[in-house]
Amino acid sequence: MNKTVLGLLLASVLSPFAVDGLAQTPTIEQSLDLRSVGGPRISPDGRYVAYQVQKTNWEENAFETEIWMAVTATGECYRLTNAKKSSTNPLWSRDSKRLAFISDRDGKRQIYLIAPNGGEAVQLTSVETGVSTLSWSPDGRRIAFTAADAESKARKDRKEKYGEFEVVQADYAFTHLWMIDVPADDKKPEPARLTEGSGFSINGFSWSPDSGRIAFSAAKDPDLSSSATSDIYVVRVSDKAIKRIVDTKGPDGNPVWSPDGRRIAFQTANGREFFFYTNSYIAVIPAEGGAQEVLSESFDESPGLIEWSTDGIYFGSLQRTSSHLFRLNPATRAIEQVSGPASYGASQFSFTADFKQVAFVGAGQNDYPEVFLSAVKPFQPRRLTTMSDQLKNLRLATREVIQWKSTDGTPIEGVLIKPAGFDPSKKYPLLVVIHGGPTGVDAPVIRADRYYPIEMFAAKGALILRPNYRGSAGYGEKFRSLNVRNLGVGDYWDVISGVDHLIALGIVDRDRVGAMGWSQGGYISAFITCSSDRFKAVSVGAGISDWMTYYVNTDIHPFTRQYLKATPWDDAEIYRKTSPISYVKNAKTPTLIQHGELDKRVPIPNAYELRQALEDRGVPVKMIVYKGFGHGIDKPKQQRAVLEQNYEWFSQWIWGDKAAQEGK
Repeated sequence: MNKTVLGLLLASVLSPFAVDGLAQTPTIEQSLDLRSVGGPRISPDGRYVAYQVQKTNWEENAFETEIWMAVTATGECYRLTNAKKSSTNPLWSRDSKRLAFISDRDGKRQIYLIAPNGGEAVQLTSVETGVSTLSWSPDGRRIAFTAADAESKARKDRKEKYGEFEVVQADYAFTHLWMIDVPADDKKPEPARLTEGSGFSINGFSWSPDSGRIAFSAAKDPDLSSSATSDIYVVRVSDKAIKRIVDTKGPDGNPVWSPDGRRIAFQTANGREFFFYTNSYIAVIPAEGGAQEVLSESFDESPGLIEWSTDGIYFGSLQRTSSHLFRLNPATRAIEQVSGPASYGASQFSFTADFKQVAFVGAGQNDYPEVFLSAVKPFQPRRLTTMSDQLKNLRLATREVIQWKSTDGTPIEGVLIKPAGFDPSKKYPLLVVIHGGPTGVDAPVIRADRYYPIEMFAAKGALILRPNYRGSAGYGEKFRSLNVRNLGVGDYWDVISGVDHLIALGIVDRDRVGAMGWSQGGYISAFITCSSDRFKAVSVGAGISDWMTYYVNTDIHPFTRQYLKATPWDDAEIYRKTSPISYVKNAKTPTLIQHGELDKRVPIPNAYELRQALEDRGVPVKMIVYKGFGHGIDKPKQQRAVLEQNYEWFSQWIWGDKAAQEGK
């Protein structure tokens, strides 16, 4: 099928609604109420696709997930689980007769079993600490799962004697591998431990084709800062004998067996010391250990390993603002793109046992993500879900990918969001919404607004620019490396040059420009506050203000050492140069600061430091702390607060609306 015909086919199946002529802009609550799909798993025989639907429970102040089922022959969709709290991670037995999943309906996360046509789910485990992940053995007899170790008697005795305290980088709960038999009746067998001790903490695993061994990846401890120590091991189920088969510098993970069980593919940094911004690779090694062979060096992105079939090794990867399925020939190292067209976004792939069909989540430009089913050859997706029906009566902005050149000549892409009824002869206010990461990426698809009310901003008459600044994923290793020892500085070049590009097109009112972002996007927003008078308002969400403050408080220290290539004790100047707080004497822009009280990734001292500096300089500043939250604000009521506060802040400073009431 040629690309033109395929493009028309996708347009017809991916766009079940039209934007023109719709009546109402979604409110903040409507946006938070939007249901979304994820985690599709096609049955081995191809008859069903199980998938997750997330919905909002305002009474419980939670986003909850249920498992739904699509019948591939008829397209019928029905809810499979219906319990309190969430049901997630559906996985099929090899005979397609049962589905295992994880639910916290009775408190802790436990494994349940259910038939694809419904009925009462049967609880399989009662693990004290709850189940983290699971995998069904190929022979269908057992399920392996990971769980954190329970608190030891010594720890309980210490707490009883001295009260609660923590020894930093010592009081770990290690995650280990367990196995449980799958009964034919309602009996509840006891799980068997496969690994134990404080020598490593498991972060991923997979069964061998003969169900006799499990390959797993594990770091020296569960601390995020120890991710570079992750290696590949194999445990024999019969006697629990363990052998480490991969031991290189940098993280090695996500092991996947070859169809004959003789080799294991895995993702690797291939011994590279700096891995946060460099490409990872797919490598293979004999299952008994030996020399490893890197297969994907010609692929200039980080592949996400999925499955190994007789046709080759399947992986997913970002490609600029899209994402795709690829197949790697392990003999020739040739790589073929399976999904298309180029602008299409597909992810979360799941295959039938014969690898002839694939289920996935997909979306094209200006589409809402849906679950699709396609033949692998040729790739012809058919939509199974109808999440887009939620948007039929809504008036929505439109999204398109634009390009410009940064201050240093680097080509930059971004997503430009235009209000419905956009008039190119008018000048609009411009709001820049900056993604996190920095290896995040923005795509021109419709998603529920969680922190920034995009649709309401557009309806109020704004253009919105979402720049994929240097460091963003999808554009290759060289691009991801452009902000190494250049954080903030180069990022600001990319943002301000995008603003200038739109001003030059004559569609932006240069006197009404604002910026906002969360995490790394919050850091760049803080850099804007302290470095420029070009913006009329800024919102800093969970942002870094001082790399020294960040480095000594964060839970992921290697990030800073890799991007700045030094500790603050080795090179204080690079920490000063890239810290927003170093330029605060230039600050004039009214700034809203939002931060989680218990944020470990970007600890809250960063927010207090920026707030105090701005107050001392006489710059309008408002700081809001979300009690009990970490780096992400992940409950609907508090997300509603984040969205409303941002809407009110920019309404006040960009549009001149009356200031929001205090305490709201």
